This record gives sequence, C-alpha cells and structure tokens, in this order.
Amino acid sequence: MERLERIHPNRQVMAFTFMLVLVQVCSKKITQYSILEETESGSFVAHLAKDLDLRPGDLTARSARVVCDDYKQRLVLDPETGDLLLREKLDREELCASLEPCVLHFQVSLEKPVQFLQGELLIQDINDHSPEFPDTEMLLKIPENSQPGSRFPLKLAQDLDVGSNGLQHYTVNSNSHFHVVTRNNSGGKKYPELVQDRALDREEQAELSLTLTALDGGDPPRSGTAMVRILILDINDNAPEFVNTPYEVQVLESSPPDSPVLTVLAQDADAGIFGRVSYGLFQASDEIQQTFSINEVTGEIRLRKGLDFEKVKSYHVEIEATDGGGLSGKGAVLIEVVDVNDNAPELTISSLTSSVPENAPETIISIFRVGDRDSGENGKVVCSIPETLPFILKSTFKNFYSLVTESPLDRETRAEYNITITVTDLGTPRLTTQHTITVQVSDVNDNAPAFTETSYTLFVQENNSPALHIGTISATDSDSGSNARITYSLLPTHDPQLALSSLISINADNGQLFALRALDYETLQIFEFHVGATDQGSPALSSQALVHVLVLDANDNAPFVLYPLQNASAPCTELLPRVAEPGYLVTKVVAVDRDSGQNSWLSFQLLKATEPGLFNVWAHNGEVRTARLLSERDAPKHRLLLLVKDNGDPQRSASVTLHVLVVDGFSQSYLPLPDVARDPAQEEEDELTLYLVIALASVSSLFLLSVLLFVGVRLYRRARETSLAGCSVPDGHFPGHLVDVNGEGTLSQNYQYEVYLRGGSGTGEFNFLKPMIPNLLLQESGKEIKESPHCRNSFVFS
Repeated sequence: MERLERIHPNRQVMAFTFMLVLVQVCSKKITQYSILEETESGSFVAHLAKDLDLRPGDLTARSARVVCDDYKQRLVLDPETGDLLLREKLDREELCASLEPCVLHFQVSLEKPVQFLQGELLIQDINDHSPEFPDTEMLLKIPENSQPGSRFPLKLAQDLDVGSNGLQHYTVNSNSHFHVVTRNNSGGKKYPELVQDRALDREEQAELSLTLTALDGGDPPRSGTAMVRILILDINDNAPEFVNTPYEVQVLESSPPDSPVLTVLAQDADAGIFGRVSYGLFQASDEIQQTFSINEVTGEIRLRKGLDFEKVKSYHVEIEATDGGGLSGKGAVLIEVVDVNDNAPELTISSLTSSVPENAPETIISIFRVGDRDSGENGKVVCSIPETLPFILKSTFKNFYSLVTESPLDRETRAEYNITITVTDLGTPRLTTQHTITVQVSDVNDNAPAFTETSYTLFVQENNSPALHIGTISATDSDSGSNARITYSLLPTHDPQLALSSLISINADNGQLFALRALDYETLQIFEFHVGATDQGSPALSSQALVHVLVLDANDNAPFVLYPLQNASAPCTELLPRVAEPGYLVTKVVAVDRDSGQNSWLSFQLLKATEPGLFNVWAHNGEVRTARLLSERDAPKHRLLLLVKDNGDPQRSASVTLHVLVVDGFSQSYLPLPDVARDPAQEEEDELTLYLVIALASVSSLFLLSVLLFVGVRLYRRARETSLAGCSVPDGHFPGHLVDVNGEGTLSQNYQYEVYLRGGSGTGEFNFLKPMIPNLLLQESGKEIKESPHCRNSFVFS
C-alpha cells in the first residue's frame, strides 16, 4: 500500500476524500433481524426496502446486492417486493457452534449513488439436538472407605443446542447409595457429579450400576443416557496431583498431524499399583478428541489432525491422572493456535459494468470487496491494478473498493481492456490473489467517414452503353456497427448547365458509379461533381470528395469536307491556266474532323483522275498541284476524285470530286464543263464553244451591275458572314501525310479567295470573282462558316 501511495499521491488524496464522503453518506445501519434456524429457503426475513425508505423498484434500479461476512450467499433480495429472503436453510450449530448469540453479519450495497448498509441477522436456536454422552458406559472406581458426602465427577454430555434448549441438568435412577448434582466446569459447561449418600461395603456389594440421564430445557425436553458402573475398591488414600496446572502452550496452525504439543506430569504419593498413574482426556468434546491424543503412560499430548486458526483459535483441554487404586486428579491445558499466513486474500465482485461508452466521463466499472481470513499482518491486504491503464481504484467503505475510469476512453484506440486486480496480504510469505475484469468500450459516432482519396479521376469511352459501371469510390469509418455503415450519394452541383441526375447514378451501398446514358465526347469532354459519404450514427456524420469524369474520344465522326462543298446545287469548277508551271496550286481541299487527337489527323489521297499524271495531291494539307507542264494534247476538262481519311481505329473517310477547266486566260469566255466521262467528240467541242460564248456575253452584260452590287453586298454581309473554322491539332511533330486543319489553316494567304453568288439565284449564275485581301480573312478566323456555297478561283454555270 505504501508503494501505491508513493506512486499515486493524488489518487490517494482523491480516494481518501471519496471514502470520507461515502462513509458519511452510507454508514447507515439496518435494524437487527432474527429468524429461527432450519427455516426453509425462500422464507421471508424482513421488508428491507421499507426499512431503507426505498420503493421496491429502487433496489433493482440501484443494483442492490447482499453480501454476507462468511463469503457465502445466504440471503437474497426479491426485486419485485423489496423483501429480504433466505437463500438456503441456516444451521445455527454449523454457523456458530456453541457461540451465543449467533449473529450473521451482512452488507447491502447500492449504486447510483454508491451506498453501503450494515445488517445483522440473529439466528435463534431450536431444540433439534438431544444431549449425548461420549460413552454409553462409564466406569467409576470408589474405595470402600469413601465417606458419605464424597463427590465423584462424571463425564459430561454434549448438547449442540444453546440457551434453554441446551443441557440443563442430570438425573440418576433411584438408589440407596448415590444421587447426582449438576455442576459447571471452568469452561462453563454443565457436568454431573455423583454424591455418596451412605457408606459402601465392598463385601456387601462390590459393583453398582446406575443410569445417568442428561436433560435439556426444550419443550418438549430431549434427553440422553449412559450407564455408570461403580467398582468398590480397596483403600487408596492418595490421589494423583499434576505438577503444573493449568498448562499453557502455543501451537502453529501449520503444524502437521502427530506433532507433539506438550507433556503433562502427575505424581501420586502412594506406592505400588496405587502410585502408578495413567493419563487420559477428561470430559473431552468430540472436537477435542478428534484433534488431540494423550499417551496414557507418558502424558505426551500430540495432534491427531491439522489445526485451522480461522475455525478455532484456542482449545481448553481437561486431563485426568488416575492411579492404580482408582483415585484421580484433574488438570487443564490451554492450547493457543498461532496464525500463519496460509490463506490467500479473497475478492468478491458486488457489481460489474462490462461495457462503457467511449466518451463517458468518470464511470464506476465495478464494486468489489476484499478480505483475508488470516489475522494481524497476515490479514491486512493491499489492492492494486496496472498503472498503464486509464482506471483507478477508490476505497469506498471498509474493505470495499470501486474501479473507476480515470478519463473518457477512445474505442478507436483500444476497444477492450482486461483489467487485472491484484490483492496481496502483508504476511510472510505474502500471498496474492488476482481477478481479471474485461471491459468493452462501446462505440459512439465520433468519426466521420473518410474517403480513400481526396479526389477521383474516372475515364469513360464515349458512346458507352447505358448503365455502364465507370468506377467506384470508397470511404471508411473507424467507428463500428451502425456508426460505421456508410451510405453514398451524389451532391447537388452548382453548374446549372450540368444535368448530373441524367448523366450519373451511384449505388448507395458500395459507391459504384454508373453512366446513365451514352456520352458524346464532341458535346461533353469533362465534367466534375461531388459525392457524399454519410454514416448511420446519431447524429449522422458525413464527408465529401470530388470526382472528375473524363470522356475519351472514339473515332465516331468521318471527315467533313468544308471546301469544295459536295452538296451544292451546282459543282464548283477550278480554272487552270494552260501556261501553269509544275507545282501550280490548283486548289486546296479543306476538311475537318469533329474527333480529337489522332482521330482528327487527316490525310489526302488522289483516287482517280482524267489525266493521272497531270495532278498530284499533297497528303498532309490537301493541296492539289500540277505535276508537269500542260501540253496541247491534254484535255481542257478534268475530273479528280480525292479521298480524305482520318487516323482513327477504325479508320473513317470521305470523298470529294473536283472539276478543273484548262483555260488560256482569265479574260476568255468558257462554256460549262461537260461530264469528263463522255467521249470528247467533235460534237461536244462545238457545244462547249457555244456555251462559252453565251457565258462571256452574260458576264460582260452583268459586269457593271456586279461592281455596284459588290460594295453593298460586301458591307451588308460582313457582319453576318463567318470565315472557315478549323480543327485543333496535337502539339509536337505533325505527320507529313496528314492535313493540318488548325484554325489558322495551311492554305497560304496568296491562295485564299472568296466568290459570292447572287442571292436567291436558283441557277447559281456567276456574279463576281476577286482575290480577297489577306488580312481581311485573318480577321474572320475562328468564326463558324455559313452554309452558302463557296468556290475559289472558279466559275459556276447554270
């Protein structure tokens, strides 16, 4: 205990203060109750709740318990009526032997608040035992010269009952020589003494037989009998006398059986057989006869069985020395049993709380009682628990302790405590008892769910199937039970343009994300939203994480030809001067692809031409150039079929048809270009000449009007018209066989023209042709191209 006080001075002060308060509050003593022994179990003892000024239900609410001093549960409480009942039959002789009064001490412990009450139960004796003599026959030797009035003590009878139910007096059957009187010995026990009424005559009667009766005071009384044989002897005038009486001796309770106790000595002044002394136990109870033996010749007293200080602390042994003539002397031996530390401390749990909320303040875990059956230092005990645990011991009342939490616990740090209570006595050697209490820390919802990542990036290929699983988010909660069960949800988005509920759904149980419909990369490349994780605690705690969804492009768009348009009502015709040098730029095919990355990288290929060796196409930019000089033998009309392909997988393509007219100069009139597939006969050449003459005449007549209208139309359409819009290309090296369809384009400014057709003209008649100023086209870059047909450096025929 001193070691604990040095380590925890503050705890000692707190425990002492707490004990003083409890003693002042809880030192109430219940009125003494009484009950007859051998009363049936379950019998009523007292209205305990009434005596404590409590309602019956308060005993249950305050976890009332009854603990007896002998460490046995002999009494119980009825939780419904608040009555104190017997748990088992009580045998007064077993509990108290000859001790009177027989009182069973018990304590009543209450919780919330903690309260202890002392109680006493007086066990009243009933006459359930008859007096019994140790021997059914006693032999008494009396010399014939014994005078009337001589007294001869006899062996006493034993009655386990006490008080009026115990042994009261002795009687002897009617005779002319003796009567009996009842005496008390030094131990307070009643024994019979035979009194001689008249002189004896051995020659007249050498032996007498008397019936000795022992009576108790019960109603009706009980009795026991023994036969007394009296032998009349010759004269022996000296009785043995003990040298020292009474004898006093101390014996360790740990002494083994057959250990010597002491040797008594008696002397007789007579000689011969009358001086020969024999020893024996006189008026010894069954307990003394079972515990000690005496050598008839030497007078040595030895143990017959082991001693137990906790049961019997001392013995009063009467001894008798008898000579050969029948005379005897009496002596007494006082044997004191010396306690040794042979009993380990005992610990009795009165109340126990096996589960404690993790955020609870100071809480009583258990109330228990400690004790030791030994005495002195051997019976003093010290109680302790490991210092590393967040619990403390408080001494509450007498030998009662309470185990209390020192501070709020944290289940996530430790969910279970095994607390070993150690009780050690102060004897030599020290004995120890340990008892382990298991305390579960119950969970409270003090931890919000935590996502495994602060943000998630998910990828989904466009044109996905509906209800496609695109990814899973996950969160964990360090709580337990319902406090750790997580529900996932989509949080409202702050973007009014994003219809999140039609795009994404989430499985509330496992956090799986699904795309509700097919996504289109060209419409939506990336979007983000927040997801929430909420536990089912009370109150519920939640957290959120950011999810980025990236739509991956698929090659689902074929190239689209911006120039020349393939859906115009009349085809565009490109003009090629006959004097053009090799490498002359005839036209440039402009195409775009709505896909991205390599899916939008375009390449151009010449599939078919009227004159295969005359033209070639640059694969990387779609420019159509002459491969050689034109000769007189080359046809004046040419038709080219080009293929535009992207670089996706699977590869997609589009075709474009070009019409080229070879002219000697831009001032000539030209007829419409006939189908190059027709046979170039003389008849066709004549028709072409006629058409060219008509066309030049029309141009001449409308030339002046066109100049006037041009300025007005130019100013009017400037605000409405947009330039060609290109496609972005990836950074880095651009493959040589592909076309750069960047917003800037690859067609140089020297070859950029615009041709305007007359509005509302169903025949697409030629209106005006003029190279455009380079910087004007730069100002229009980035705008969306109108659907009106465009031709560069070309004529349109009706």
